[in-house]
Amino acid sequence: MSISMSPRDREAFLAERRVGVLGVADGRGGERAPLLVPVWYAYEPGGDVLVQTGRETVKGRLLLAAGRFSLCVQDERRPYRYVSVEGEVAAVEDPVPPAVRDALAHRYLDPDEARGYLAATAGQLKDDLLLRLRPQRWRTADFSAFAADFPAPGAATGSDA
Repeated sequence: MSISMSPRDREAFLAERRVGVLGVADGRGGERAPLLVPVWYAYEPGGDVLVQTGRETVKGRLLLAAGRFSLCVQDERRPYRYVSVEGEVAAVEDPVPPAVRDALAHRYLDPDEARGYLAATAGQLKDDLLLRLRPQRWRTADFSAFAADFPAPGAATGSDA
C-alpha cells in the first residue's frame, strides 16, 4: 500500500495555508546541521514556492549562498500527512514586491490583524527579499489509507473479553 500522494494531491496540500519549515545548508563552517526555521510561504499548484526573508538575516544570507532550499509542511492531525519539496532558487526579487508582502500577510492573518501587521512592519519592505523556489524533488506521505486498517483510539474492537 502506497502512502505517497499523487502530484495533484501534493500540490493541493502544499497550496493550503500552513506554516512551513524551511531547511537550508549552513555553510558557515564546522560541523553545522542545516538551518531549519518556520516560515510563511505562498504556493499555487504548478508554480514556485515564495518565501520572504530579511536580506541580512542568517537565513537570508544562507539562502543566497546555497541557491537552493527545502520546505516541509505537515498536518499533525491523524491521519498524518506531509509534503516536502526542494529545489533551486529560481529568482530573487529585491526588494519584496509590496503586493506579495500584502498577500502573505492576508494569507496567514485575519484582515484586521494583517492591516496592523503590515503597518507595524512597513519598514521591512526595504530590508526584505523574496525567493522563488522551483520545485524539483517532492517527498510526500498520506497515512489515510494505512490508518483506515486500524481502529480509532477508544473504538470497540468487537470482542467481549
